[in-house]
Amino acid sequence: MRSSRQTSPQGDRCLGLSKMSWLLPSVLILGASLVWTLQPAPQGPPKTRTDSVKEVIHGVEVVDPYRWLEDRKSPETQAWIEAQNKYTQSILASLPGRERLKQRLTELEKIDTIRPPMERHGRYFFSKRLANQELFVIYMREGLQGNDQVLIDPHPMSPDHTTSVDLITVSKDGTLMAYAVRQGGEDEVAVHLFNVVTREALPDRLPKAIYLSFSLKPDKSGFYYSRREPDGPRAYYHALGMDPANDIQIFGKGYGPDKFVLADLSEDGRYLIIHVVQGSAADKTEVYYQDVARQGPIRPVVNDLAARFFGSVGGDQLFLHTNWNAPKSRILAVDLQNPARDRWREVVPESDAPVTALSLVGGKLVVNYTRNISSQLKIFEPDGKHIRDVTLPAVGTAYLDGRWESSEGFLTFSSYPVPMTIYRYDMATGNQEVWARLKVPVDSDRLEVKQVWYESKDKTRIPMFLVHAKGIQLDGARPTLLTGYGGFNASYTPWFTSTAVLWAEQGGVYAVANLRGGGEFGEAWHKAGMLDRKQNVFDDFMAAAEWLIQNRYTNPAKLAISGTSNGGLLMGAALTQRPDLFGAVACGYPLLDMLRFHKFLEAPYWVSEYGSSDDAAQFKYLYAYSPYHRVKPGTKYPATLFFTGDSDTRVDPLHARKMAALLQSATASGRPVLLRYETTSGHSGGLPLSKELDQMTDEQVFLFWQLGVLVSRR
Repeated sequence: MRSSRQTSPQGDRCLGLSKMSWLLPSVLILGASLVWTLQPAPQGPPKTRTDSVKEVIHGVEVVDPYRWLEDRKSPETQAWIEAQNKYTQSILASLPGRERLKQRLTELEKIDTIRPPMERHGRYFFSKRLANQELFVIYMREGLQGNDQVLIDPHPMSPDHTTSVDLITVSKDGTLMAYAVRQGGEDEVAVHLFNVVTREALPDRLPKAIYLSFSLKPDKSGFYYSRREPDGPRAYYHALGMDPANDIQIFGKGYGPDKFVLADLSEDGRYLIIHVVQGSAADKTEVYYQDVARQGPIRPVVNDLAARFFGSVGGDQLFLHTNWNAPKSRILAVDLQNPARDRWREVVPESDAPVTALSLVGGKLVVNYTRNISSQLKIFEPDGKHIRDVTLPAVGTAYLDGRWESSEGFLTFSSYPVPMTIYRYDMATGNQEVWARLKVPVDSDRLEVKQVWYESKDKTRIPMFLVHAKGIQLDGARPTLLTGYGGFNASYTPWFTSTAVLWAEQGGVYAVANLRGGGEFGEAWHKAGMLDRKQNVFDDFMAAAEWLIQNRYTNPAKLAISGTSNGGLLMGAALTQRPDLFGAVACGYPLLDMLRFHKFLEAPYWVSEYGSSDDAAQFKYLYAYSPYHRVKPGTKYPATLFFTGDSDTRVDPLHARKMAALLQSATASGRPVLLRYETTSGHSGGLPLSKELDQMTDEQVFLFWQLGVLVSRR
């Protein structure tokens, strides 16, 4: 494992466009004279039957009238989904301004987009999507100035372009590449091997599954991998040329589905490092190692401490990024020739800013801190001597990755007004030069980004970023989109998004609240928003909305909220706890039935973050905030758009189905409750650009419609 950088809630979507002069369109805020903005949706939603399903959980009778919608395969559920989609599209497809909005989103999204490269023996491997393409293609360059050569193009793989590919890794000599093939947005992929020299596929192929790690041996004789199986995670070794069905299980027996196992080979191939991550909260991580060169046994480095450990190998040392006795994390060094705990050394101590990632590049440690919700990168010698800070162009999100044995690294940077730029970074000198810059048709200098602080319900101070055009007047009526996440120790640092540009161009405000439950201020911040303290996250978010209203940015009729996944749970909690506070809600791929979530798909892994209704004490607080169980008939709920899809194999789409049906039957506001349901979309991206644009357009036109904003011509 070269880097302990965790996936951002923003995902790995890289946005950008070509340079153009700023054209700030005039904004028309519509009033009652244009009645379509405030009237209920045409006709009513499809009728949904109810069941009298009741069960007693820890002495409490729980009613579940739409449990039958959990069965996606039943003809009745399929017919219901089809009827809901027809209803939704009959409304969204004809809204005024839709085509103008889609045109602008197309300008912002349909550009040449490139991802950071992976260097192997003078060859550079990367993914790129041209402006006229639907999907990312895997390329290679011979040398920095070489021509881009197509290796794997997924476009011919499916007529509707819903099959995508992702670069996994490349052998040390740059001749053997592993890549993943994904259907729609599924987490499951098939793993393929490709001979870079002959341009031929190898017969070795791993079947579709959720793979957790993959490492090629330097001599290309085989590879290690781990995957999720029904009984739990398992790690295997595959000898090249053999049948994968006969692969040898090397680790994982006895671990259940609430664990992840990662098996990663060191760059030189000598050491295999195995992590056992116990639940998504990762409040305990076990680390094991094997001296592969000497065919030694698998031995523990640490398996008895309730703390988070992520290890990266440099030479004969294992560098541990850990929060053990350090809530904001530190870096320890372990000699793999003598890994006894009393010989561990602290090389980078805990500081006032949390350590969020560690990368090993050019024989150095690159430590990524989050300081005041922005990346700060520092470079250290292996003994902990500070060498330099990495120069960043602005407040934003950055990471630097590369190889231990090469002084060449690649620095990626982005911020709300700054599209992603990739720099080639010289670890020896600190010099950096642009390798690729996404070109965006917006003048970032005309955007203003500010950070404000506000008090939550319990007086905790919470930060929030605001993005809008410079010089806007605070009249209490700005269309505003508020978003947040608040979970899984994920830091929501600034990253360029076309949604922020869109709202700023329409005279509005894009707001991001950095809620408890994330990792912005270390483990204490994370723990303050998990398990029985999850309500803090919702309180933080609603306090952000109140601050925006009190400070005359907006008002409830002009305030929309949006979030996905754990952020979708946040949307469900916000709309059911404070329906008076918002004009419109977009809720994507959400968790909403918190009494049954742990029974489906990958959810057992999240019990350490949320808890489980199987536990009497945890049931009490889950039931108290579970959005599906807080819906009250006759309440005036805000307009709500749920979106999900069958390819979401992480958060079961049943949550959105059940909640949409319940909210449609309960609301007394006359505002629409819609379900947008795709058969090929999911948590892991991979959709063709045209489908991404359709989904983005539907979400934004719905919010603008409900807030009374008509997108003007540019």
